[in-house]
Amino acid sequence: MEAPQSHQVTALLRAWSAGDAEALEKLTPLVYRELHRAARRYMVGERSGHTLQATALINEVYTRLLDVRNIDWQNRAHFLAVCAQLMRQILTDFARSRHYQKRGGGAHHLPLNEALVVSSQPDRNLVELDEALKRLALFDERRSRVVELRFFGGLDVNETAEVLKVSSQTVMRDWRLARIWLLRELSGDEQRES
Repeated sequence: MEAPQSHQVTALLRAWSAGDAEALEKLTPLVYRELHRAARRYMVGERSGHTLQATALINEVYTRLLDVRNIDWQNRAHFLAVCAQLMRQILTDFARSRHYQKRGGGAHHLPLNEALVVSSQPDRNLVELDEALKRLALFDERRSRVVELRFFGGLDVNETAEVLKVSSQTVMRDWRLARIWLLRELSGDEQRES
């Protein structure tokens, strides 16, 4: 059974998509802490002096949410999944623009490892992870979504299973296999450049 707050979030999401502008104002304090925690997790690996902060990332997510009014919100987990996707897009767009401004384009491939978020090159790794996830989606869309929801969205196994409408065991298997595939894919890119 869902927690009362989760029911409240779902009701507010549905009211918001039905055109109730005040619903978003009521929704924000209920989900802000979770979104801020996810945003901080991403920002921890960014270089010092990074111009995009966790709060700015959340603000950008809300700005983009205002443009996607036609979503039929299912529940809190669905909302967090959409926010995860938006955070991924925002961060990779930011990393790409920074890289192109600084380097003039032509991204250099670096390997993905389990410590991606504490890398000395988080912007480039984030772009490469995004590109690898797009390639994985061509091969296996669900595994790509599992990585997006867990890594970018901070959803746990059960929340990810709820969003994707699969079992927790399927999420764990997809998570494990997707990480192996991504490690091989990104390591292969580095080896091809050597």
